[in-house]
Amino acid sequence: MILTGLAVGTALGIVMQRGRFCVTGMMRDVFLQKQGRGLVAFFIVIAVHAIGLAALTSLGVISPEYRTFAPLAVALGGFIFGLAIILAGGCASGTWYRSGEGLVGSWFALLFYGLSASAMKSGFLSGFNDKLKEWDTGWTTLPQTFGISVWWFAIPFALVTAYVAQRFLARDAAKPKVTLEQPWYRKPLHPYTVGAVIGLLGVLAWPLSAATGRNTGLSITTPSAHLMSYITTGEAEYLNWGTLLVLGILVGSYIAAKVSGEFRVRVPDGRTSVRAIIGGIGMGVGASLAGGCTVGNGMVQTSLFSYQGWVATAFIALGVFVGAKLWLKPSGVKQGAAQDSGVYTTDESISDPQLAGVEPRESEVEEAPKFNIVSASGGVGLKTKPKQDTTARPLGNGRYILDTLGDVCPFPLIEAKQAMSELDPGEELIIDFDCTQATESIPQWAADDGHGVKDFVQNQNAGWQITVVKDAAD
Repeated sequence: MILTGLAVGTALGIVMQRGRFCVTGMMRDVFLQKQGRGLVAFFIVIAVHAIGLAALTSLGVISPEYRTFAPLAVALGGFIFGLAIILAGGCASGTWYRSGEGLVGSWFALLFYGLSASAMKSGFLSGFNDKLKEWDTGWTTLPQTFGISVWWFAIPFALVTAYVAQRFLARDAAKPKVTLEQPWYRKPLHPYTVGAVIGLLGVLAWPLSAATGRNTGLSITTPSAHLMSYITTGEAEYLNWGTLLVLGILVGSYIAAKVSGEFRVRVPDGRTSVRAIIGGIGMGVGASLAGGCTVGNGMVQTSLFSYQGWVATAFIALGVFVGAKLWLKPSGVKQGAAQDSGVYTTDESISDPQLAGVEPRESEVEEAPKFNIVSASGGVGLKTKPKQDTTARPLGNGRYILDTLGDVCPFPLIEAKQAMSELDPGEELIIDFDCTQATESIPQWAADDGHGVKDFVQNQNAGWQITVVKDAAD
């Protein structure tokens, strides 16, 4: 019966990978991009989950055990977790599915996330964990506090979420973004569709998990801790429905990434590796204190309308806000970021556009059959005018190149926005990147800001190149 955990996890991994579903990015975009389009997908998960769990509870299929609210632990843990997921580059579930895409930095974060969570729950940090949870209000859920049915919360929340989602869909229809020309099975899923499917999987997970004696639904932190405990002790009690759930996310993500041509082992630089390790440790500590991560608290406890779930989610968002302000800033162009990475380099893509799957323009064939930035003596050929202190490298004729290969999200978008701000209207910015989330975020940014997009292609090694033309109205 515990194999159903593997099945649900595999489905979850496939859907999350194809939808680039990451709560970190959704919260981060509210602060960095000043838009809540992605956050609505998160609310859709909660809404579907809330309706489904209310129905299962009303029918007597499940009997949730409502957690009491420990304010200090939940608030502090949520804030630490929010900071940590900025450093790690993704939340708990996001780190699991990105590991399936081949991101070695996510492997580091995942390892230390599981170890620190295990230390907090049953290891040498358990005393610290218990101490901070001593202040317990005894409060459980809003419906119980007011003595009313959960339906009075679930239905209005679902209706408001549906209304907001419809408004964003109408707005996006008026400003469509450019997408890759791909077969249907390689196309990313719409985030709102993904939100609904994840919500349904969460509803399905609860009775399947309860059938094995585990009276809860989707969860990431405790299963991750149990996995580490099972690996180190071999005790069978740690191999349970939840453990197979998180392993399933890894399996599903890998399958989806391989089928879509988005799997490649990406080795981070030293700075990114250190950040991932520190972020992983913070994730385990924070989620253990708060009683859950963006899944256990942000998706499950919020759908039960528990105090813990909503307060933890609010403090996670606060941590994301502070972390984004501290660490998510443009750093300028990184020369040679893709060397020995198994993907075409920016210099190679300019020297021979067909390496990136781009047919050279007629003007490029006539004026510069093959120009190589590295070998150009005395600077860059075709340069028509000097432009000082630009993030992107000038190619001439109003074209610039930005190399973000090897950068984890959201840095390709952060660097692209900085580079675009330095260009004149009508000039072109060619962006090389290999972060899967940027396949959605960069075209969406271009559409939101009114920039043109052309030559958006994927190469054979999970790398992408997009050309953005600055809007003349800027």
